[in-house]
Amino acid sequence: MKKKVLVAISGGVDSAVAAYLLKSEGFDVTGIMLRLFDKSQSTDAEDAKALCKKINIPFVYPDYRDEFKKQVIDRFSESYLSGEIPNPCVDCNRYVKIPFVYDYALKEGFDYIATGHYARVNYDESRDRYLLLKGADAAKDQSYVLYNLTQEILSKLLLPVGELSKSQVREIAASQDFLNADKKDSQDICFVSGNFYDYLKENCGVVLKEGNFVDVSGKVLGRHKGAVCYTRGQRKGLGLALPKPMYVLSKDMEKNTVTLGFDEDLYSSDVVARDANFISCDNIEGEIPVFARVRYNQKEQPAVAFMNDEGNLCVRFDAPQRAVTAGQSLVLYQNDIVVAGGKIIK
Repeated sequence: MKKKVLVAISGGVDSAVAAYLLKSEGFDVTGIMLRLFDKSQSTDAEDAKALCKKINIPFVYPDYRDEFKKQVIDRFSESYLSGEIPNPCVDCNRYVKIPFVYDYALKEGFDYIATGHYARVNYDESRDRYLLLKGADAAKDQSYVLYNLTQEILSKLLLPVGELSKSQVREIAASQDFLNADKKDSQDICFVSGNFYDYLKENCGVVLKEGNFVDVSGKVLGRHKGAVCYTRGQRKGLGLALPKPMYVLSKDMEKNTVTLGFDEDLYSSDVVARDANFISCDNIEGEIPVFARVRYNQKEQPAVAFMNDEGNLCVRFDAPQRAVTAGQSLVLYQNDIVVAGGKIIK
């Protein structure tokens, strides 16, 4: 009997090729797209349905809008309002897309789930653990946004495009005459159209209140339009006439102040992250050498990782890192293997 696999279809080229490859390998494939929101998703849903028809596999479109709002949109809003700069794609993979596809698969008797992510899963017999590895195409590697996967999910997860390059994926899509063979990769937050500060005002009841720009000594440098509108490391768009370029260092949401400083003030060696998830090990004992990322599009940097007394994941970088930002993710690697990750506190 053919093994059954439920493939998360997004309407993009990567998931379509993943489904095609699995069917070609002899799996009994069904495509699933979670209905998460209505604005801008309808076109992707039509593309996903058409692609499944082209591949000749069933397509299901269950409604998870309430769960998406609670687990992703509300988290995104709360994080911004607390002064963090969140990555909603990480939260979506952790709390919605992959776990809900997995739960649906369990209920409906599927053997595996699959996605179009550029990453790989291997079982390491010596550790008796499933490992998450970077995708073979370093330029497209998406392991950073998958660091929250559990051993249970990794044991049932197939990543068919993880060994391929993006150009190979597009070639396969073109050879099969897929409608999205040349479709551009999405770079935006899927549920936000336009400026996300406008989104916060329109959807989260945010009222922008002017406040003070201050320097590290507390001296007032000028007025800003609302602390929520600024990002650590930001230089442009401050609206100030300054004798030297200054950058956003931090925000105090209660006082509605934004602290500015110079480029050299943005560097830090020590990073602390909460809600750690471990993949290659059960925990970190003592100090271990790793390579780490503090943002998605960053080359891993050498560091030492350890746990602090509060149970938070910590790293000490060999060289200070610029503009480490609360709300982003800290992800640790050893060679191509994801060791662990967590949400940055500071």
